[in-house]
Amino acid sequence: MRPSPMDFRQRAQLTEMMDEPCSRDELRACLRDIARTNRWTLGYRPVLHWLNTLLVSQPLLAKPLRILDVGCGYGDTLREIEQWALRRRVAVELSGLDVNPHAKAIAAEASPASTRIRWMVADVFAYSPSKLPHLVISSLFTHHLSNPDVIRFLRWMEEHATVGWFINDLSRAPIPYHVFRAFSKLAGLHRFVQYDGPVSIARSFVPEEWRTMCAAAGLHASDIEIRSYKPARLCVSRRKSQ
Repeated sequence: MRPSPMDFRQRAQLTEMMDEPCSRDELRACLRDIARTNRWTLGYRPVLHWLNTLLVSQPLLAKPLRILDVGCGYGDTLREIEQWALRRRVAVELSGLDVNPHAKAIAAEASPASTRIRWMVADVFAYSPSKLPHLVISSLFTHHLSNPDVIRFLRWMEEHATVGWFINDLSRAPIPYHVFRAFSKLAGLHRFVQYDGPVSIARSFVPEEWRTMCAAAGLHASDIEIRSYKPARLCVSRRKSQ
């Protein structure tokens, strides 16, 4: 029997292999290939662009600028931000939070000895930072959550981020789904990535769903920006009035 075609009008109710228990070696190989894919697809560009525009619009931001990455995984986004901060001569305090203790160890191993990024293990909903972050970011994180937990996460960021927040995730659509299925096999990516990549796209949100969830979190439409980046990124951001 042929499998039923994917219906992209609604989120797929599927699970990802990387969310299941696995060894540290298996997770390391998976996260390394996700980082490679992020680089090939310009996946860091959205958050770096947002940080640049934030500096221009709010040049008197507090220094050092405290940035928290929720669901940091391999830590590659924070390492890119660390290099961005060095180029821009911006003082930063960078922290990565992940619920998986293997991710903390893997992110630390993948970082240069000179890094000052702090890696932590905690469930974000149980985490109370001693110093509130100015900015909260996440990358390829929210599609792992249920809709109610996305709303809960939006509220958590509103409560804890003093300057703003940025969600960098995927956009649900058939073309990137089918393209990545073929690309991941041709590139010989880790078996988790070959399976999880298309599933991640199928589990991601479209703009109207983001607007609905933001409204449910108490955010006005004028509070947020929803922006697409090619290929297949859909980002949601918030800048608070200073």
